Amino acid sequence: MAENISIEGSVAVVTGGASGIGKGIVKALLNNGGTVIIADIEETPITETVKAFSDLGPVDGYVTDVANEESVEALSNYVFDTYGKCNILFNNAGVGSGGGGKAWQNEPNDWKWCFSVNVFGPAHGVISFVPKMIASGEPGHVINTSSGDGGFAPVPMASVYASSKAAVSCFTEALNHQLLDETENMGASVFYPSGGLMNTGLFTSQRNRPKELERIRGGTGRKSMSFEELKNLLEKAGRDVKVADLDEMGEFVVQAVSERRYIIGRDLEDTVDLLHRRADAISSFLCPPHHDMGI
Repeated sequence: MAENISIEGSVAVVTGGASGIGKGIVKALLNNGGTVIIADIEETPITETVKAFSDLGPVDGYVTDVANEESVEALSNYVFDTYGKCNILFNNAGVGSGGGGKAWQNEPNDWKWCFSVNVFGPAHGVISFVPKMIASGEPGHVINTSSGDGGFAPVPMASVYASSKAAVSCFTEALNHQLLDETENMGASVFYPSGGLMNTGLFTSQRNRPKELERIRGGTGRKSMSFEELKNLLEKAGRDVKVADLDEMGEFVVQAVSERRYIIGRDLEDTVDLLHRRADAISSFLCPPHHDMGI
């Protein structure tokens, strides 16, 4: 395993970095002495975030559609041409699938849109950045954002989203093994946002859904919920809802990256129990238990 990676003096790229969890990670990287390039699909939030964080350290922005390989390659070229290196790559951008629903009610476009960002996004990032990172000889690390929904076990009514995040977890595990075999100073981590309900752009990701991937069959009968709607629904179901501090989460993630921790997550005690029950079910040739949100 490679030695710890220094945040101070590093160059980091954060996709989906202009809002939500990504924004918290950007702030933490700057607070710890990094140079950060925010890659996001929306120019205005990039400009606003760069302006808001400019006093914290060197921060830049580049409009990027992670679903588009040419766009990610252009980002990679810009970073290496401008800064000469990339030490830390956060493949963090993500979307929902538009409210979930029964698997047979989802449309092919739901799969195409969700996977184009959540799965092809990290793949494009790895393809465009990792060869240059290896060739540079610099210490490097790749962090892919997954989710407990799919990464550990699915929430059944979010099968498209859960499937995309399961793919991210599997991909990252394979990537880390490959990097450890290939290099002496690189590795990968999988990040499971955890420790509370998160008010992120995931709740409004439909705003960036491409026209050509809109639903054409009428949808699943379910709509995306806002953060407040989900919070209220969980509270009505008797759940004690803890809202995560995204800035504090950013600091937690960056510290874990500096230590090259493979699994980045917190409050995973219930998840560990669920994983044991899933393993027991699989060993008995049964369908494993799922994430029960209680709603």
